Amino acid sequence: MTLFIVVSGLLLVAVVAAVLYPLLRGSVASGGSAAKARELNLAVLREQRAELERDRAAGAIAGAAYDKAREELERRALEDVAEAAAPAAREAARRRPVVAGVVGLLVPAVVVPLYLYLGEPAAMGGAKPAAMAQNGGHSVDARQIAAMVDQLAAKLQDNPNDGDGWLMLARSYGAMGRFPESAAAYGRAVTLLPPDAQTLADFADTVAMAQGRTLQGEPEKIVRRALEVDPNNIKALALSGTIAFDRQNYQAAIGQWRKILALVPPDSGVATGIQGSIRDAENRMAVAMKTSATAAPAAAPAARGDSPAAPAAAVRGTVTLDPSLARSVAPGDTVFVFARAVDGPRIPLAMMKRTAADLPLQFSLDDSMAMAPNFRLSQARRVVVGARISKSGDAMPRTGDLEGLSAPVSPGAAGVKITINTKVK
Repeated sequence: MTLFIVVSGLLLVAVVAAVLYPLLRGSVASGGSAAKARELNLAVLREQRAELERDRAAGAIAGAAYDKAREELERRALEDVAEAAAPAAREAARRRPVVAGVVGLLVPAVVVPLYLYLGEPAAMGGAKPAAMAQNGGHSVDARQIAAMVDQLAAKLQDNPNDGDGWLMLARSYGAMGRFPESAAAYGRAVTLLPPDAQTLADFADTVAMAQGRTLQGEPEKIVRRALEVDPNNIKALALSGTIAFDRQNYQAAIGQWRKILALVPPDSGVATGIQGSIRDAENRMAVAMKTSATAAPAAAPAARGDSPAAPAAAVRGTVTLDPSLARSVAPGDTVFVFARAVDGPRIPLAMMKRTAADLPLQFSLDDSMAMAPNFRLSQARRVVVGARISKSGDAMPRTGDLEGLSAPVSPGAAGVKITINTKVK
């Protein structure tokens, strides 16, 4: 028994070492893979830039929305190029031990349960199993592992109520890329085991892979079940945001993805990826809002003899310029005064345009100044009012612009005071 354990342990260590060596040595080959990944990313970005130009030529996007989308693509391209430098090597070196640690734990965690479930533990008492006698004691190879998975599937036909066995089979099929079989096994497992958000999220992801990489339909229902079990499950939140994004419900997607940012370290890779997805959704929402505003019919004029109704939920106040910045402002510089929701997209709910020569100025923002009919000041519970001096005349903030923001206020507030005293970085 002791000899079997020692030999098995040595074999397991050898297998794990063979897997970990490429991860830890930081070879030139890994650099080549990273370069290929960067080339693929840049190719995708070039295609997105071409699509953006086609949308512009077709009149689907223009002005500030086009500039912001273009700048976002350029920023992402620069980030990909920058990753080829030394910082990327340091980041890769930092992540390799983490991946190695996960693999080092995962291999024994998968192999040992499979052996205990399918093997012959009694052989440790001295009896030499027939299988070992037939193969001469050689270590298990990939074909034998696949055979073990098929053996597990056969065992479950005789013991169909083994929820843990079905879950093990589902994960094994998924690792082998056999997604239809994996989805079927997950379906059996979740009916037999207590509700688990992570298992349900993995189930939804697998069903999506099995039906052509789409989360619509059954995967969406499974994601909803996962969030009912645990509203803070990161994978379920990510999938839920993707479902909303695919339906062009960008505001809902942003809401789900922002929940993830509150659950992960701000400097983590997950946070960085989610922030990029949020920026993409905000850009697409800006394009959709501009298109909607352009297509919306003009409001009907008031009937003769009727006095215009007072603007609902207006926010009123005063904008002043910090005297220390007066020399850096020209009278013809553009001033934008805007309000945006405290909780929600940063897209303005109302905006007015003046010049620096008008400072100090009185402002009143209301629903008549909305950028799109479905995003109005009166619909927000709390808003921040801001004023920005733009040298370029562009409504989108740029480095070097001057800005001031109010504390959060409710629609209908009066006497709001804003001092432009900060440079945009």
